[in-house]
This record gives sequence, structure tokens and C-alpha cells, in this order.
Amino acid sequence: MTKSLQPNLLVILGPTATGKSDLAFFLAQKFDGEVISADSRQVYRGMDLGTGKITKEEMQGIPHHLLDSVNPCEQFSVAQYQELATQVIAEVHSRSHLPILCGGTGQYIKAVTRGSELPPVPPNEALRAELETWETADLAAELERLDPDRHQIIDRDNRRRLVRAIEIVKALGKVPELRESARYRTLTIGLMLDAETLRDRIHVRLVGRLNQGMLQEVEELHTGLTHGVSKLAGLSWERLEAFGLEYKYCAQHLQGRLTEAQMIQKLETEIWRYAKRQMTWFKKFNTDTHWYHPEQREAITELVSQWLQH
Repeated sequence: MTKSLQPNLLVILGPTATGKSDLAFFLAQKFDGEVISADSRQVYRGMDLGTGKITKEEMQGIPHHLLDSVNPCEQFSVAQYQELATQVIAEVHSRSHLPILCGGTGQYIKAVTRGSELPPVPPNEALRAELETWETADLAAELERLDPDRHQIIDRDNRRRLVRAIEIVKALGKVPELRESARYRTLTIGLMLDAETLRDRIHVRLVGRLNQGMLQEVEELHTGLTHGVSKLAGLSWERLEAFGLEYKYCAQHLQGRLTEAQMIQKLETEIWRYAKRQMTWFKKFNTDTHWYHPEQREAITELVSQWLQH
């Protein structure tokens, strides 16, 4: 069979806590790959424990890209991610390595694997000022009315993302349709777990991150911390809460608005709800995804090997 002229792109997706990063690392070792993160919070510097970011030691020399790329004080759009990811994928191909796009942020994966260009939408300060007076639930309802697909996967507690999503659809007049891209020859692998196992994993992971110092990380992000050689400016509580999930509820606990028990309960409930929304969205997003249990590594390896040979 004639090999495709399209460059290969391996995609690993699925709900949170299913082991995507571990699988990406494993396959990168097997197939001379490099990992490109598709996680909308791991892209920020200093946000490590709360996002489950892989450490330098855990990478064991396997290149990982689009981690620690943006100051958390700055806004970072899907269009910016698309541009950076496209550049990185080209660089990985230039080294004759396999790019492995891995993460749970559906809009990032969609932007890379579908369509050629996202229209730049500048900030609408008047609209933002108006939307800031809305309750979070009302923002979510408005987005559901305007863009049901985006509403399906977005963190509905994340006001910043809700406002930006509404801003984009209002500016464009309609939801932009991204066509299947001819840029890459793509194999998509999805990881899935039964509900009970996934809830257990979410609990164990949350406890582990708290024991490792996740609350201290959030407090240091608020007060300012040294990250590498650069000093990050302290983030407001409002900015931290805008990142959603771990950062939102840890910030509320640190402000005395939630007890530790309430914080943990909120986190487990909301992370689980987010995981369910991710699964629903991913199944709709790409019907060609090959779904596996995380422990089916032999079968996954065989699939990737056959794909690369054709």
C-alpha cells in the first residue's frame, strides 16, 4: 500500500483521570514520539499539582511540549493554542519523530485536527462588562442557547471561559464550523473507564494531590512564587477561581468560604461531572475514535504499529 503524503498525528483523548499522560509517555517510548499537551491549564506556568502536570523526572528525556508556555496572568485563546501546536507538530515531524497530541481539552484537539484557521475574535469590553453582572448559571444557560456543543464540554463553573465562549459566538454571528482537516493522517485513541472505577480514581488522585501540597500551590499562585528563574506576579482570587475545578475550590477554601471537607466534596462532585461531560463530547466529536481501557496497552500498541506501517 502506498504511504500517505500526510504527516502522521497520534491523538490520545478521554475524560480526566483515565491515564492519558501515562499512555502518551509509554507510546512515545515505543514509537520514538514526542508529546504535545492538549490541556488548557497545563499550558500555564506554576499550575502543576492542580493540573496533574508531568514532572521533568517523570518525562525521562521524552520531549513534552506546550507545558509551562504561558504566564497565568495572561489570557490564552484556542486560536493561540492552534498556532503553537501546529508549529510544534511541524518541528516534531522535521525530526522524523511521531507527534502525540494528548489531553482532555476537546476544543484544543478539535482546533488542531479539524479546520485550517480559527477566526480571531478581539475582546469586547462592553459585552464582558455586561456579562460580569450575570450569575454563572445564567452565563451557562446563555451559552447552551447559543452553542450547545461548546456548552456540553465547558467547565460551567468557569466564568472566564463562559464569557469568552459567548463573546466568540456573538462576534461571529454563528458557531464556526471546522471541517475535517487534510493536514494530518490521524489515529485517535480514547481511554474510558466504568463509572465506579473512574470515581475511585478521581478520589485517589485528589487526595494524592492535596497530600503533595496542592493547597500550598494555589496559595503561592495568589501571593506570587518563583517558578524556574522567573517570578510570577500574584494572581487575584478571582483569577484563580476563573481557572475552575481545583483552583476554584481550593481558592474558596483558602479564603475561608469553604471548609476542607466542603472543598473536597465539591471537588469530587464537580470533577466527576466534568468527566461525564468530556466523555459525552468526545464520543460525539469523533466517531472514528478507537476506545480502550487504560490497561489494554498491548492492543493499543498493536493498533498504533499497524497504523504506522500503512
